[in-house]
Amino acid sequence: MIIKKGAHMFNNKILVFDMDGTIVDLYGVENWLEMLKAEDDTPYKIAKPLYNMNLLNLIINILKEKGWKIIITTWLAKESSDKYDEKVKKAKIEWLKKVNFPYDEIYITEYGVIKTSCTKKYGGFQILIDDNEEVRESWNLGKVINANENILEKLINLI
Repeated sequence: MIIKKGAHMFNNKILVFDMDGTIVDLYGVENWLEMLKAEDDTPYKIAKPLYNMNLLNLIINILKEKGWKIIITTWLAKESSDKYDEKVKKAKIEWLKKVNFPYDEIYITEYGVIKTSCTKKYGGFQILIDDNEEVRESWNLGKVINANENILEKLINLI
């Protein structure tokens, strides 16, 4: 699923955000894995932000003013049905709306999709922000920010 907000002509600076474990505390939801296996989308709806979203959104909006484009690439649940995938897509988009996350485009893809495949068409300098070490190690479109560390400091340094 691809959703574009506004113009889709990107310049050469792109921040690519993961969601779960990066900006969303999905893994902090009690029994999250059991619920996902049961195709219950509740964890995606009730997960708390990992950061003060007012501060994160302020930093991202400043970066956007400086020419950075914001793309989200996030996976669906592992081994899920089409019906559940649709519920998860809706829940993730609603979560982003609820916290006013200022993104330009979002890719909600099957679990395990190589994230570079979502954004390589834009070229330029891209920074991936992700909590998954394997995903970060496979990134070859620029730099990475380890979301297991404080991403706010790293993003502020880009300003």
